[in-house]
Amino acid sequence: MLRSLVFAGLLGGLAASPAVAQRPGPLQPGVLRVCADPDNMPFSNQKGEGFENKIAEFIASEWKSKLEYVWYPVRRGYFRILNGRYCDLIVQAPGGLDMAGTTDAYYRSGYVFVTRTDGKLKDITSLADPRLKQARIGVTLLPSDEQLPPTMALSHYGVVGNLRGFQGMYNDDDRPEDVIEAVANDEVDVAIVWGPLAGYFAKQSSVPLRIHPLGERDSLADVPFRYDIAMAVRRADRELQDSLKKTLEQKAPQIQAILRDYGVPTFPIEKSGGVKADSARATRPS
Repeated sequence: MLRSLVFAGLLGGLAASPAVAQRPGPLQPGVLRVCADPDNMPFSNQKGEGFENKIAEFIASEWKSKLEYVWYPVRRGYFRILNGRYCDLIVQAPGGLDMAGTTDAYYRSGYVFVTRTDGKLKDITSLADPRLKQARIGVTLLPSDEQLPPTMALSHYGVVGNLRGFQGMYNDDDRPEDVIEAVANDEVDVAIVWGPLAGYFAKQSSVPLRIHPLGERDSLADVPFRYDIAMAVRRADRELQDSLKKTLEQKAPQIQAILRDYGVPTFPIEKSGGVKADSARATRPS
């Protein structure tokens, strides 16, 4: 259950309506088909402005492949589009995801506090801070009664009635940046949101904002706040998976530079002692 919640949180919002995917088909030489959300900044959009777009463009360029998108909103069933052969790659997936073949993690991020630099909670570092019981707290809501890890943890500290929920179901009226703008406009004292979303929109804010990461996990609620992010392909596409692993290892500085450009907070990845990628140049599988 928690893994599905993490997936919803790490990819940002859930689109309000489904998109029509292209027909399924096999891997094509010289073509990289990527599943992406058409309206889910800072992750991806149809204008190619998200960091998933930039990473996909970089990999396609390295492989001298044509990049094609299959636009489909992030929601439950997202990986069925991949496994149904509508596309070949999802740029972001929880590390070790069971329903797909994943690469090693290429970044690790987590939930963060967002405050104004002149706000009364500008020095907050922990969910155990007693000031949170009186503070106005912005959190992301899922389109069900399920809760993301920070909200689950807050309930263990008795912080419940002073939460302001921001929809994770994005549409023309509810946007991913709303929770960050609420901090900037002093409508909430602090927001607790997924780091990549916070970093990107805080960086764009005209009001100076402070980001401080939550710890690795909460000892009272026993829920993790940081997660490895990998890429996902179909389990059967081992050659594509291996090529991605090599590219991600050999081109890690360039990938990290893209993440930095978008303000994504990252943390060290614990390596699991896997086999080091071959030193030969990583290429698109034939």
